[in-house]
Amino acid sequence: MAESQPESEPHSQVRPQTHVNTSVSSAAREVEEFLAAGGWDQPVQLFALVATDELLAKQPDLREQLDPRNPLTPVAQDQLPESDLAEALAGIVWPDTVHGCALAQEIIVLPPEAEQDLPDSGEDADGSEAGATPDAERLRRAAADHPHRTEARLVAAVTRDGARACVMRLRAQQRSGDRPGDQHSADEEPLDLPVDEVIEHPDLAPNLLDALEATLYP
Repeated sequence: MAESQPESEPHSQVRPQTHVNTSVSSAAREVEEFLAAGGWDQPVQLFALVATDELLAKQPDLREQLDPRNPLTPVAQDQLPESDLAEALAGIVWPDTVHGCALAQEIIVLPPEAEQDLPDSGEDADGSEAGATPDAERLRRAAADHPHRTEARLVAAVTRDGARACVMRLRAQQRSGDRPGDQHSADEEPLDLPVDEVIEHPDLAPNLLDALEATLYP
């Protein structure tokens, strides 16, 4: 994971015709694991996906931080505004040095039977914000207050050759009545700590993936 931003170059007006193995799934997992190490309650974050060999050629001092076996390296960008993510993405155009991009956001996930109780919205079923209608804020409030909600972190990634990947981490539910830092007496039976569940599927957030893909082609 690199934190410096790639140098700007003239934008290409033509989509590349050569298919390149960009390992977008590996890049999406790397982004999610990087963010997971920092815990929850993080803002929306955007990453450029750049060729690792090209990045090392320009910045050899990063050699000890990067794995040259990974074709793509995520590069963290400036923080995006959370108020209107779709508008922010619509204003982004990447330089040619960027082979793809990834976005991470924390969302609320509901079971299918709970979604029928929510107001209609143009959002993805996962609650991601890109392409949302004016009713999106009302939907998010309703989902956040739902008793069967699950907090999650979604990472969506795309590349110029059309590859897509999504990784979603579902936040583990605490035992009823427990609070962070609670201590239990020695005679209580030990309980397994809750473990996050991680799901991977390229179609978890089609609207968000479409919005990210649009940033790659001016």
